[in-house]
Amino acid sequence: MPISKVGSKGIKDAELSAADIAPGTITSDKIAPGTIANDRLAGSIANAKLANSSITVNGTAIALGASGDIVAGTDWQTVKTSDFTAVAGQGIFANTTGGTFTITLPASPTIGDEVTILDYADTFSTNNLTVARNGSKIEGSSADTTLEVDRTNVRFVFIDSTQGWKPVFDDIPNSYGLKYITATGGTVTNSGDYRIHTFNSSSNFVVSEISNQSHTTNYLVVAGGAGGGKGTASGGGGGAGGFRTNHPSPDTGGLVVAAQTYPITVGGGGATQSSSALGNDGSNSVFSTITSAGGGGGGGAPEPAGQPARNGRAGGSGGGGTYGPGGTAPSSTGGAGNTPPVSPPQGNNGGPGAPQSGSHGGGGGGGAGAVGATGTTGDAGNGGAGTANSITGSSVTYSGGGGGGIQTGNPDNAGSGGAGGGGGGGKDAGGVQSGNAASANTGGGGGGSGPGNGGAGGSGVVIIRYKYQN
Repeated sequence: MPISKVGSKGIKDAELSAADIAPGTITSDKIAPGTIANDRLAGSIANAKLANSSITVNGTAIALGASGDIVAGTDWQTVKTSDFTAVAGQGIFANTTGGTFTITLPASPTIGDEVTILDYADTFSTNNLTVARNGSKIEGSSADTTLEVDRTNVRFVFIDSTQGWKPVFDDIPNSYGLKYITATGGTVTNSGDYRIHTFNSSSNFVVSEISNQSHTTNYLVVAGGAGGGKGTASGGGGGAGGFRTNHPSPDTGGLVVAAQTYPITVGGGGATQSSSALGNDGSNSVFSTITSAGGGGGGGAPEPAGQPARNGRAGGSGGGGTYGPGGTAPSSTGGAGNTPPVSPPQGNNGGPGAPQSGSHGGGGGGGAGAVGATGTTGDAGNGGAGTANSITGSSVTYSGGGGGGIQTGNPDNAGSGGAGGGGGGGKDAGGVQSGNAASANTGGGGGGSGPGNGGAGGSGVVIIRYKYQN
């Protein structure tokens, strides 16, 4: 039978064969280091008996005795036209002719891992290629990146957890971290992480680069306010310019922009009315797909007495009504606001003129925040309140309606502009004075008058806001 122990006197040469030793009975702790010379070993030792039975090449374990390929340089793949997850050492020919797709970098990379990406058909500017970071950073940023320049040929090399993947051997140098909208136009200011472009007159908003995080903007588009009406007894206040905004809203809920030029139209205010007639309408303001309608002119009454009064005109907000001259004609109604209709509404109705008795006041022009007040016996109607907005970083009130006009009494009896400074709405000066003009670049309506001149409406404004840093 096989023996399991060897006596202290040892074994003579050739007295013991392999058959005499039970399998597994000689362990490494029974053999003194260096006591078995190579010439004492017969045959070979199985790989499985070795502590290290494989080697690792390019991140892949290869068992001893097995075969494997060692790629010299970049392991170029067949052309890719859809989503693909890369392995370290690979080169990707990315063909975006048929549309955008995503190349995902390797997960859990180690220092020196490389992935090369090449624009196969020179179409990255038309159909961008997204490079997904797969848990690691790209140029120190925890965000995926976009390749958007034709003929790009870039190799990403992994450095460490702080910088992550860095581009090297880049044929067309670019930024591969966080990108933001880049644009010019108007008066540019910053508030926190946001950039604001304010247009007080018509111009262009030029977007030269879009963001790889968000392509959206917040906007405030205010149209020109209308002028106040002039009547033989009273004139209606001018309606405020249409007020449209998506601020505040989430960054992802804004208006999407592209790298192109956007013409900006800032509507002018309605001019002063010097004859007994309707106030002049304000003009539209426009940014991209957003149009705010100019305010409706305030009602006016023509000479001679007894002729029908003219209703306030429709617009972003409607103009106020007036009183029929001589006490024999009916008073007029206020103009309709939110014309043409949009959602949410861009303005409110103007107030009607006073009934036929005593000192008769004109109605106030509608504002973005409220309808114009009705003219009463002895008092003209106040303009509708404007609406406050903080797109610039501070609260400003826009689009207040103009106050209605009145012939008799003193200035205290005249209609006032909209609340909170009127949002630019003009006040009637009372008596035979002309109505006050609305403030510029607020979209306020001008004050009505009777029998002085109707006040001019205020010009509009366009404000655009977007994120420009993190």
